[in-house]
Amino acid sequence: MDEKELKTSVKQRIFIGLIAVLMLGSIIAGYAAIILNGGSSTSTDSGVDEAKVAEYQAAYDEVQAKFIEATRDDYNKFIAYKGEIKAYNETSANEGGLQTRDLYKGSGDKITDDTEYLAYYVGWCADESVFDSSFDNNDNPTAFTKILDASVGMIEGWTQGVKGMHLDGVREITVPGELAYGDSMEICGGKNKPLKFIVMAKAKEEPLKSLAEEIDTAYMRLQYANYGLDYDQMSNTEE
Repeated sequence: MDEKELKTSVKQRIFIGLIAVLMLGSIIAGYAAIILNGGSSTSTDSGVDEAKVAEYQAAYDEVQAKFIEATRDDYNKFIAYKGEIKAYNETSANEGGLQTRDLYKGSGDKITDDTEYLAYYVGWCADESVFDSSFDNNDNPTAFTKILDASVGMIEGWTQGVKGMHLDGVREITVPGELAYGDSMEICGGKNKPLKFIVMAKAKEEPLKSLAEEIDTAYMRLQYANYGLDYDQMSNTEE
């Protein structure tokens, strides 16, 4: 997301933790270098393999192109509801509690606490600004480039809001701040902000399941490489 992710996979959370540690270590090392060099800083080799980054970028672009082609029909169904992304009253959204509205009912099984599913989505603030989505471009979308494994790890308002909706359906969810991020973080310009989502739920089945895993892995390899890390090697170590 542009401000914060709705949800991160286990792999992404590990990556975020690693980068936080690396950044802290870099700050400490840089500060120590300044002291040892009498107040002047010096640059060091980041350890980033530019050839590897280029290789993983190409691989990511390839799998993303495949994902875009495979999800074109879903995108065409979803984009019909883009006009529902409108400004709303922040106070009313917070005071109104969790609200849902089915834009397209769908014909799949209903989502329960035990349902494993994937989801395309768009989330926006009271001023109509989109803070994150499955789109390739939040302002002028032309395709989907990602999908969430939304079975676990979502904010409470999302988890409650999708209950009872049908797989292949499209639902608008209004989430009050207390069921979004509350006081834990800022989003949409502050804390306790209400959020709105349009969600299309999909069965976690082939071929979409494998495509989602492919694009997630390709993304993680690229991000690790950008910090001079080997994703595959570190994943094997963690296992």
